[in-house]
Amino acid sequence: MSEPRRSGEQAVLYRERLGPSLWLLVAAALCGPMAALVFTPVDSTVALVVGAAVAALIVVVLVAASPVVEVGDGMLRAGRARIEVRHLGDAQGFTGEEARRKRGVELHPRAWHLIRGGIDPVVVIPLEDPDDPVPAWVVSTRTPDRLIAAIERARRGDAEPVTPRTPGRSVRRRPRGPAASGA
Repeated sequence: MSEPRRSGEQAVLYRERLGPSLWLLVAAALCGPMAALVFTPVDSTVALVVGAAVAALIVVVLVAASPVVEVGDGMLRAGRARIEVRHLGDAQGFTGEEARRKRGVELHPRAWHLIRGGIDPVVVIPLEDPDDPVPAWVVSTRTPDRLIAAIERARRGDAEPVTPRTPGRSVRRRPRGPAASGA
């Protein structure tokens, strides 16, 4: 049974696992047949088992080692790093060419960053803590608007979580089945 939240605590407002792209998972799974080829001279059954095990292990490790971006309990967590939201300025989201520049030529040398290939959008969050030598955080995210909204809610102290949604998919408002189709 979970403990009740104290009055000053917030729920998790935003959570996203920055998992590997589909192409990276496919490329990693191709290591299985390569491993199988090494063991083919020994025994074809052993080769198939080793190949499947290697492919599955690499995919599981890639997914399990993916960093998580989370906003909640007055903190922004990006991977293993964390910072209190009271030290954050107004976050800005970037996509396309602007995001590429923010990850590249415009990336401040002292900025803290969690950048993942295959995830185009980034959020740049300036820090307002004069004692922190880091001027900003640059974080990859698939849903920059939701991350920015969660940071703003956390800064205001609102505890209403941001509804998680898969990017690119619309929310279905009508139930499926015979009642919805009129049959």
